[in-house]
Amino acid sequence: MLKAVYTLSIFGYCVIALLLRLALIGYGEWQDRSLMVKFTDVDYKVFSDAAHYVHQGKSPYNRSTYRYTPILAFMLLPNITLTPLFGKVMFSVFDILTGYLIYLVLKHQKYSIQQAQMYSCLWLYNLLPMAVSSRGNAESVMTALVMICMMSLCKKQVVLSALLYGLTVHFKIYPVTYALTIYFHLSHPSSKTDHYMKKVLNLFLPNKDKVYFVLISVLTLVLLTVVFYHWYGWKFLYESYIYHIVRKDIRHNFSPYFYMLYLTAEQDSVLWMKLLVFLPQLCLVLAFSMKYYTDLPMSWFLITFTFVTTNKVCTSQYFLWYLSLLPLIIPSIQMSIKRAIVLTITWFLGQAVWLQAAYLLEFKGQNTFIWIWMAGLLFFTINFNIIYNIIEYYKPLMQVPSYLSKKRK
Repeated sequence: MLKAVYTLSIFGYCVIALLLRLALIGYGEWQDRSLMVKFTDVDYKVFSDAAHYVHQGKSPYNRSTYRYTPILAFMLLPNITLTPLFGKVMFSVFDILTGYLIYLVLKHQKYSIQQAQMYSCLWLYNLLPMAVSSRGNAESVMTALVMICMMSLCKKQVVLSALLYGLTVHFKIYPVTYALTIYFHLSHPSSKTDHYMKKVLNLFLPNKDKVYFVLISVLTLVLLTVVFYHWYGWKFLYESYIYHIVRKDIRHNFSPYFYMLYLTAEQDSVLWMKLLVFLPQLCLVLAFSMKYYTDLPMSWFLITFTFVTTNKVCTSQYFLWYLSLLPLIIPSIQMSIKRAIVLTITWFLGQAVWLQAAYLLEFKGQNTFIWIWMAGLLFFTINFNIIYNIIEYYKPLMQVPSYLSKKRK
C-alpha cells in the first residue's frame, strides 16, 4: 500500500486533495446549519450577492463591500442558477490547479518528478489553503493566475504571459509589484564584460520582448478597465482599484502601521505618512528585482512576502500570496530541519499572540489596541527574521549573476 501511495502520479495527488476539499465543503454545510460559529467565509455571501445582482442585469457594486473585479461575480453566476456551493467547488479546483502548476514550474526548473510531486504536495495538503478555499474565499483564483503567469514566463511565452499578467493585475492589484522583475527577466544576455554599470544598464534598456510584454499587458489591463468602466462607471474604478490603495483597515490587521492608522482614522492622510508606508515597499521591490531577476520564484516570493509584511493593511488571507510561492524555493533553501522548524513555530506563535489580543477586542470588548500593535510589531520582526534566513541559506540551481550577488563565504 505504501508503495502504491509513493508511486501515485501528480494527478492522483490532485484528485485526493480535491476530495479532501470537497469533504470540508460538506462539513462546512453541516457546521453552518448546526453551530453558532459559521464555517463559510463572510466574503462568500458578498460574492454570491454580487452574482445575484449581475444575474438581474444590475451592477455587482450594488452589493456594499463588494470590492473585486466584476469577472468574479460573473464566475459565480452558477451560485444563483445551479447551486450555492458552486463557488466553493470552483475555488477548490483553482486551489488544486495552483498545486499542479507548482509541480510544472518545479519540473521546468529541472527537479525530478518525485521532488516536484513532493513539494507540490506542500500546497495540495496544506491545511491553510485547503480551509480557505473550501470556506469560499477567492484567493485561490489569484494564486493560480500568478502561477500560470510564472509558468508562461519560464517557457518564454512572452505574448501569453503578458496577456495573463494584465488579467492578473486586473483581478487583484498586488502583482503589479512583479512588473520590474519581469522587465529585467526579459533582458537579453549582456556582453562578457565585468563592468557593473554596463550590466545594470542592460537591465533597463528596452528590447523586443520587453516592448511586447509592456504593450500587451498594459493594453490588456486598459481594455478590461475601459469595458467595465463603460458598464459600471466610477463605482467600478473605486471599488476594484482605488479603494485598495487608500483603504485604512484598523481591524484584523497585522500591519506595523496599525496603531498609527487607528489614531488617524478620522483624519486625511498627509504626504509624509503616505511616503512612510510606500517607500520601504518600493525600495525592497527594486532591490529584490535587481538581485533575483533571473530567478522568478525567489524574486516573486521575496517581493510578495515583504510587500505583505510592510503593507499598511496585512490580513491572514494575504499570507496565501507568498505561501503559494514558497514550495518553489524550498528545495533550494539549505538550512537545517531544526532551524526550519523553529522559524515555522515562531511564525505561528507570532500570529497566536496577535489573535489573542484581537479576540479580546472583538469578542470581550477589552481595550487591547496597544497589545495588538505590539503583537503586530513582533510578527513583523519574526517575518523579517524568516526573510533573512531564507536569503542566507538560499542556494538555487540557477545561480544569481555574480555582479549582483553577495559574495558567499
